Amino acid sequence: MKGRLAAILMSALLLLYLFLVAQLAIRLISVDNAVSRVLGVALLVLPLLGVWALGAELLFGARSQRLVRALERSGDLPVDALPKRTSGRPERAAADAEFPRYKAEVEADPGNWKAWFRLGLAYDASGDRARARRSIRRAITLERENREPPVAG
Repeated sequence: MKGRLAAILMSALLLLYLFLVAQLAIRLISVDNAVSRVLGVALLVLPLLGVWALGAELLFGARSQRLVRALERSGDLPVDALPKRTSGRPERAAADAEFPRYKAEVEADPGNWKAWFRLGLAYDASGDRARARRSIRRAITLERENREPPVAG
């Protein structure tokens, strides 16, 4: 819950910032000066990119949370029993020791979204955030592809 509130607060602050930058960009575009107009157009691109990036991150978060809930319901979410550092992050050596199990699970069944999601969690515990996100994105894609279409009625 704390993470969700932080994401909402940061999103609101980012949207406020992007709104103010867009407002400045529009003012610069309206000035009768070529340099100001170019700067205004450049500043207008930044808020658009920011809104796109914010939307992509929020969508990723919502989709990954949906998969966490599905894993919890099915009893397939790994138990977080790794020893923790004072920061709350898992101890790297302990996470690295468990990693091969999750990697082997994906290699044995590369079409299983649950295996990919657990591999993403293992990557995250080992400190490799980039591979963790790629694995979780793969899990999201596989789950969406394998989801049964809704019954019309």
